[in-house]
Formats: sequence, structure tokens, C-alpha cells
Amino acid sequence: MSDVIRLLPDTVANQIAAGEVIQRPASVIKELVENAVDAGAHHIHVIVVDAGRTSIQVIDDGHGMSETDARLAFERHATSKIRQADDLFALHTMGFRGEALPSIAAVAQVELTTRMDGDEVGTRLTIAASKVVAQEPVSCPVGSNFKVENLFYNVPVRRKFLKSNATELNNILTAFERIVLVYPDIAFTLHSGDAELLNLRAGSFLQRITDVFGKHFAQDLLPVEVSTAMVRVSGYVGKPEAARKKGAHQYFFANGRFMKHPYFHKAVLTAYERLVAEGTQPPYFLYFDVAPADIDVNIHPTKTEIKFENEQPVWQILAAAVKDAIGRFCEVPAIDFDTEGRPDIPVFNPSSSSSVSFSAPKVDYNPSYNPFKASATPAASPSAPTASPSAPSFPDGDYLSPASTPSVGSAAAVPQPSLLSDKSPLHYQYKARYIMTAVKSGLMIIDQHRASVRILYERYLAQTTDRAVLSQRVLFPEAVQFAPSELPLLRDSLPHLTKMGFELSDLGGGSFAVNAIPSDVEGSPVSLLRSIIADIAEGTKAPLTSYRERVALSMARVAAVPYGQVLSNDEMDSITNQLFACSNVNYTPDGRAILCILPQSDIEHLLG
Repeated sequence: MSDVIRLLPDTVANQIAAGEVIQRPASVIKELVENAVDAGAHHIHVIVVDAGRTSIQVIDDGHGMSETDARLAFERHATSKIRQADDLFALHTMGFRGEALPSIAAVAQVELTTRMDGDEVGTRLTIAASKVVAQEPVSCPVGSNFKVENLFYNVPVRRKFLKSNATELNNILTAFERIVLVYPDIAFTLHSGDAELLNLRAGSFLQRITDVFGKHFAQDLLPVEVSTAMVRVSGYVGKPEAARKKGAHQYFFANGRFMKHPYFHKAVLTAYERLVAEGTQPPYFLYFDVAPADIDVNIHPTKTEIKFENEQPVWQILAAAVKDAIGRFCEVPAIDFDTEGRPDIPVFNPSSSSSVSFSAPKVDYNPSYNPFKASATPAASPSAPTASPSAPSFPDGDYLSPASTPSVGSAAAVPQPSLLSDKSPLHYQYKARYIMTAVKSGLMIIDQHRASVRILYERYLAQTTDRAVLSQRVLFPEAVQFAPSELPLLRDSLPHLTKMGFELSDLGGGSFAVNAIPSDVEGSPVSLLRSIIADIAEGTKAPLTSYRERVALSMARVAAVPYGQVLSNDEMDSITNQLFACSNVNYTPDGRAILCILPQSDIEHLLG
């Protein structure tokens, strides 16, 4: 029997590794920018064309590479960061695996131009699909210039699964923000084609946060600072009123590396208990300085998961630090009254004979009066109106409001026909969340919020094709500023927002003035617009292919009837009728069930 195990060629092995390391254009930018940071760069420029599909260029003024290092850098597991296994527990660099450059070169066409300080000429290296095409000396500045073109050109399946340019550009901005926030002493620029998206000068942490997310963001942040023998935690957390339902900026960094840590996230939320509304998330930017031997970053190729040796003590330190920051902000100052020249006001003392005597007024009442007995009559009063003899009287427990249902099998509990509407059926609202009504096959239960989302979604979707959309102008236009990662989504959504009744004016620098909003939408224009863009940025589970559908769904979610809102019988009847006039009564646009029916046979079975 012949042998069946064979060693994979380097080209195939590199493509397999690229599947883990390089998932989209944002992954390329992350790896190249991290390498530039490790090279000691002070200025890093990133240029993308077609959201990275056509070209990605990263230019830095770091140490550069020699001719030999430039060629060796594209070999698998070739790195200058570590020499032995023990170095993994003393990492001070962003990269260390030696997989990024060979993975990029395996699925794209790469051109590297680099020169070290002291060398007269540099090196230009061209690689395509892991094969060296050319290498030649060239005149260039000190540093490195990586140009990655035609990403996934030799893996068409991966290229086909890339999202729209706006989505990929949003992912690039998100990856870029995770790096620039932790290195405020480095200047960064980001261009998309000819448009400059970010131009960040070197400065402090707070200055970098405001440069990325807007100047208005600084007033909502509280400083956090605690230092122990185990860990040093610093950064900023948001004030309780800065919490949002969606789009909250939340970042953890450990030793200069972005990380996702649900356990520490819960520690931060614990400090905000009873301070923020349920379902909202506070922003935070927290930096952990810990001994490299106490953490393990070699868990996943993306290096966003970090294992701490002492997670529970760090959790307690973090929660205490955030609580202290919030407590100092919420502390009520003592009021010191000026008592100089105050008037002398005598204090009443009932035991003192010199005190002024007060007499309580006399009140006449009927001790035999009982409001629950028809025979008892109150004391006559000239100002008290007499009850109308024709007013109906209901025994305790017999009156049913329109939003109530009669008890099964109780004749006394059936309301009079005059108390109920003859046109609409009787509905019951359960826990201010579900609408329950009887149907021929049993008991129908409708989720009031999801039903409202479906109704409004189809209404807004129809409005995008109707030119006569009503909008209401705001009395005083409000300015709203968006983060650079949100601007591409806003610009792509702007035509659909305009058709739905929004009127925005571009003020420059990521700021927009809200001049008008849809007439059937209530609430703050700024909060409404932020919620819509945050909802679009998060995406949906349903395959909504166009921005028209995504804008309609996010607007419907914002304006829909919320959970906890008490509805009258007419309101519940209106929601039910409008729902059954929709094209799909069973599911929301993102695929969630709207209603269910409890069959009559199941009810009879449960009751024996």
C-alpha cells in the first residue's frame, strides 16, 4: 500500500494560514500598521482604493529593512520579535508569529520598498501569490512602503464574499481606531481614494479620543487611574448619561494591544448598576499595564483574545476603579450656608409657658359613614355635589376595562355590552409586552414591539418610492457629529434618509445639522439619527441587500412601540389590523417571530 501523507507546498500552506490571519482588507491594514508601530515609526500613512479591494498602501518612517531582511520577511515564521519559546512570555511588540506578510503575499500582489537609515539605496521587492517576481535596488526614503493590490485575486471565492465598499471601509476604520487609540504619540493619516478620513496628530490619550470620535465626546468622559502591584488600570469611562442602546464605544487595551474580554466587560457594567437604563451600554477606554509573563496573547492568530493569569483579582480592581471614578463624579458637594446677619427666629417649644398657643381647627364628621354601604350617608355639606341617581354602580371586581378579558365560566364577570366597543374585538395586554386575543383556532399572542417594527418597516419602505413624504422642520437645527467609521454609512444612507423625511446639512469635519425629521417620528433628532446609524453599522441577521431596506428597518426599530408601553383596546386593535395588512405577518424583516397561536385543543388538554 502506497503512502498517502504528503507535505503541503509552501504556497498551499500560506493560503491556509491566510484564511485565519487575512479575512478581509481590514486584516491587511491591521497587520501592516502593527508592523509599522513595531518598527518605531512616528508617522504612518494608510491609503486605500475601493475599500481595499483594488489597493492598500501603508507608508511609515520606521527603521526599514535591509535587502536580506526584506526577502526573508515573506517567509513563514520569519520574525525579528522573538528568538525562543520563552520570549512569548516577555512580549513588548504587536506582532511575533511571522505569519502576516507571507499570508498577505499568498493572496495578493505585494510591492515593498524599504531602506534603512545609513544605507545609500533601498530595496524594491515584488511578490505575487508567494512567488518573488522581482527584486532590485531603488532610491527611496528611510522606512517601509507596502503596497498590496488585487486582494484575493487568486482566491475568487474569498473575494466574492467581501461585503460592499461601505461595509469594508467601516471595518477598516474600526481596525484602524483600535490601533490609533493606544498609540497617541504616533501621527496617523487615513485616505480613501482622494478623500482624507482621518488626520491624527501626536498628543495625549484624551486628545486622541476626541480627534477620533469628536470634541463633544470629551465632556462625557471620566478619568480612571489605579495602580497596584498586579496591574495598572488607566483611561476613561463614560458618565451614566452617556450610555447608549447601540453604538457605544467600548475598548480594552492590554500592554498596547486591543483585546476583547467579556469577563472584564461585565466588571465595568457592574459599576453602572442602577445608574443607567436597562439595555444601554456605557462607553469606556481602559488600558491595562501588566507584566508580560502574567498574560498569554498567543491564543488566536488575530491576537484579540488575551488570557490573564489573575483574572478574578483584576476583575475586582477594575470594578472598584470604575466605581470610584463614577462616585467622584456623582458626589454631591456639601452646602455651606452663610449665617452671618441671619434673623433670630424663635423655635416653638410646647413645654414653655411663654410659647404662643395654637388651637387645631374643629372638623365635623359622621362616624357612621361607610362608603361601601348604600344606606350610609355622609354629613351634609353645602358644597358637596350629590351623586346622580342614573350613574351605574359596579360591585368590586365586576367592572372590566376595555383592555381586560372576562373570566372563563363566570357569568357575573361578563361586562355589559354598552361598556365594550361594538366594532373592535376584546384584546388583553400581558405584562405590557404581548397582545392576546381569541381566534377561531385558539388564543393568538402577538409581540407588540415586533409587530410595530413590521408595520413601520413596510410603511417606510413604501415611502422611499413616494415623493410626497411629510417631514417636520425642527425649531432650532441641532448639530450632530459622527465618528469617521460612521461617515461612510451615513453618506451611503443619506439619499434614503432624505426620502423618508430627514433633512441634513453637511457642516464639515463629520458634523451635520438636522433641519427636519419625519413627521410621524418623535424624540430627539440627534438621538434618532445616532440610533439609526448605529443600527446600520451593527448590521442585521436578515439578508437586507440594500441601504434602502436597512434604513427602513433601523427607523422602524427606533419608532416602534416599545416594550412596557400600556396600550388601550383601540390601540391594540389598530396594531393587529395593520399587522394583518402587511405582506408578512409572521416574521420581522430580521427574521424574528411576531406571533404564535395556542391551539384550543392544547388549552383544553392543559385544563384537563
